[in-house]
Amino acid sequence: MPGNVAQFFARHLTRPAHALFRHYADGAWRDVTVAEIAALARQWQAAFRRDGLVVGDRVAICARNGVNWVAVDVAALGLGLVVVPLYVDDNAENIAWCVGTADARLLIVENSRVAAALAKCAGAAQPLPPLVVLRPDDGEMAATLATFLPAATAELTVAELADDTLATICFTSGTAGRPKGVMLSHANIIANVGQCAQTGMARPDDVFLSILPLSHMFERTGGYYLPLSLGAQVVFSRGVAHIADDLATQAPTVIFAVPRIFERFRARIDASLAKSPAKRRLFDACVARGFRVATGQGSALDRLLVPGLRKLVGKPVLARLGGRLRLAVVGGAALDPTLAHAFIGLGLGMLQGYGMTEASPVIAVNLDDDNVPESVGPPLPGVEVRLSDNGELLVRGRNVMLGYWKNPEATHSTLTEDGWLHTGDLAEIRGGKIFIRGRAKDILVLSNGEKMPPQDAEFAILHDPVFEQVMLVGEGRPFVVLLAVTQETDEKVLIKRANDKLRDFPRWTRVRRVVMQKEPWSVDNGLLTPTLKLKRPILMKRLAPQIEAAYTDSSGSD
Repeated sequence: MPGNVAQFFARHLTRPAHALFRHYADGAWRDVTVAEIAALARQWQAAFRRDGLVVGDRVAICARNGVNWVAVDVAALGLGLVVVPLYVDDNAENIAWCVGTADARLLIVENSRVAAALAKCAGAAQPLPPLVVLRPDDGEMAATLATFLPAATAELTVAELADDTLATICFTSGTAGRPKGVMLSHANIIANVGQCAQTGMARPDDVFLSILPLSHMFERTGGYYLPLSLGAQVVFSRGVAHIADDLATQAPTVIFAVPRIFERFRARIDASLAKSPAKRRLFDACVARGFRVATGQGSALDRLLVPGLRKLVGKPVLARLGGRLRLAVVGGAALDPTLAHAFIGLGLGMLQGYGMTEASPVIAVNLDDDNVPESVGPPLPGVEVRLSDNGELLVRGRNVMLGYWKNPEATHSTLTEDGWLHTGDLAEIRGGKIFIRGRAKDILVLSNGEKMPPQDAEFAILHDPVFEQVMLVGEGRPFVVLLAVTQETDEKVLIKRANDKLRDFPRWTRVRRVVMQKEPWSVDNGLLTPTLKLKRPILMKRLAPQIEAAYTDSSGSD
């Protein structure tokens, strides 16, 4: 097993013409070879050496997925530098805070707009390090690739490093308060890539479509390092607005994705099926029978009918995803089981996984031949799991982080002395599989003592399309209030529709009031993290007057 993450790339130097990557440049898709990446990485290493960067120095990169991101990463890791990935779509003040906290020696940014926004945040108390702008505007004052990168004379360096050498500082999304800098070593990442590879989920002849930002460890490990370790090709998507076209034209075989991507695709399917009851019945039959067959529960009639149903229904639907997609590994947020049932029934292997940045990040994942979508699957090989006395999932393995950057208190509260990581998630373990029951901190305890993890109820409510985004509140209160993004304005209608979806839940889960908003919760307005997680405490604080009014005036209750 290599001791430097950059060796995942260096092992391919013997076949310089091999196309490891593919991207959209100058109006066309083109392959990028090992030789091209190596040449660019050598230039970056020459620049790092020229500027006096040494083992352990931090290089921050705030850029979109692409060839430059990979070249910087390979070059920096090869020299023993520490990569600090940042979200391009995060707000400038938070980016600047992360850069300053990491004491970065160099900051590489996507474009002049990002550079200008960061310049406004900088000050004497927290100055920015030297900047390099990948896509500059005319008149850009900071360094650009043309002015920053020297000619490279030396071969690509991949230093031999101790197991605990720091490879990256990844700042968590920060759903509450400031992000924490997760310190992952080369050994942590290499272990997790190997653990993922042992599941057999990826093959050397696969084509991955890179959708999630590489600043997200889920994409970085699963959608970049894993295929790189095998020599599989990675195609960089052009961005959220182009995902549908990129799937159709590039025809990937594997993607790592968050559930939201498939939720949107399913919504388009449902809108189309609403026009034809006959097509709706065929679709539902394909999903139900196909799911039973895929999970080994199908009857003889199911097995007889499914091939025809999938040809008639599943194949045309999956053609919109390129027609070759065999595996979608979904993580980063909880997956609604009904969504997984639909795509599995149509013939796509949709595997829910589970992880956290602190574990490099993958902890568990379902297997294509043993898939229980209600679970997150068994732990990866070499990953130990157990439950604490209060039901919290604890994790231990070579993939578990070194700790939090400059935050010993948080490290001490998250990592035990014998290496167990507190995940903060409540779970059950049945039949060797992990079932996540919600965040320990998100459990609502009503004033009557009844407890409810809100996630499943929120999923159920979202099955009604009138609700775009939802959150349930009720901690210490006598009843549950629903916060909802919706275009409907009649609260009584919303209460009825929400409770129709909660028929199978305990009585105390019923919604009594609704706080309505028309503006979506987004990254731009500070209510979603860059990885699209809801900032629950911030939303509650922002809507505190409306929430208080809902409890004070219960005239809208049922």
